[in-house]
Amino acid sequence: MEKVELLMTQMVETLDDKYILELFEKIPKGKRLRAKLILKIAGLSEDAYKLAAIVELIHAASLLHDDVIDDAMLRRGQESINSIFGDKTSIMLGDILYSTGFAALTALPQNVAFKVSNAVALLSAGELLDVELSKKFNDNEEQYIDMIYKKTASLIEASSASAAMLGGKNVEIYEIYGKNLGLAFQVIDDILDITQDSDKLGKPSLHDFKEGKTTLPYLYLYKRIDADEKKKLLSLFKKDLDEDDRMWIKNRMKETCSLDDSMEYARKLGGEALESIKDEKNDHLSDIITQMIYRDF
Repeated sequence: MEKVELLMTQMVETLDDKYILELFEKIPKGKRLRAKLILKIAGLSEDAYKLAAIVELIHAASLLHDDVIDDAMLRRGQESINSIFGDKTSIMLGDILYSTGFAALTALPQNVAFKVSNAVALLSAGELLDVELSKKFNDNEEQYIDMIYKKTASLIEASSASAAMLGGKNVEIYEIYGKNLGLAFQVIDDILDITQDSDKLGKPSLHDFKEGKTTLPYLYLYKRIDADEKKKLLSLFKKDLDEDDRMWIKNRMKETCSLDDSMEYARKLGGEALESIKDEKNDHLSDIITQMIYRDF
């Protein structure tokens, strides 16, 4: 990943602005899932490294905007850019990283550039849908899946497919792999928001519910409780939860198997991802599925 990190920095350095570089270096680094995926599929060519750096810049830009929308003060356990420098700076830095990524993308083959650019449009549409769905309790599972596909899975899908383009591989099967990996990744994130403590998450547990996000475990829970409990759950939506409220939600999720079934759904997606590439003989991609599903943060 060192070369990817270096390329990302070099792309930002082309702007010849010390303040922008300083801000960029303060962004907390993540798992670099998309970069790892690209390199494992496309191989270690110069174009693959460039694509990996571009996609990670774009992903970083989306998180800068996401933190502003969610009023998030922490990102991966560290202070977010918006909490330190303000919302306007975070939004503009996100715009700068998007633009820098798109500029570098023009040097790659047209089909690769289109695949990634289109995914970014979907990502933005997913962010908008997330905002709309958070205005009230969403009990529609199809809308939830559509939102997480656009907001999270579309860029992972595009990373996998565009890497296959660069590597001369079957684009269709890698697109299926990436889509299912992305959906599973987000479902696991949504589960961890409930099951893990704030030290692991870098934010309070059940934070998504306070922010108006009705994720898969809440959708399952809502369908499986009686009318009085539905009223109670709705009364807690977007509220500051005390410890009794947190425990009630967690216990009812356990009793109704809402968390277990959400995990099973993620495993099913992971299995479908692996099935799509079963003839590719790429153990690294199997390891990525395992690492993303069986993780605790």
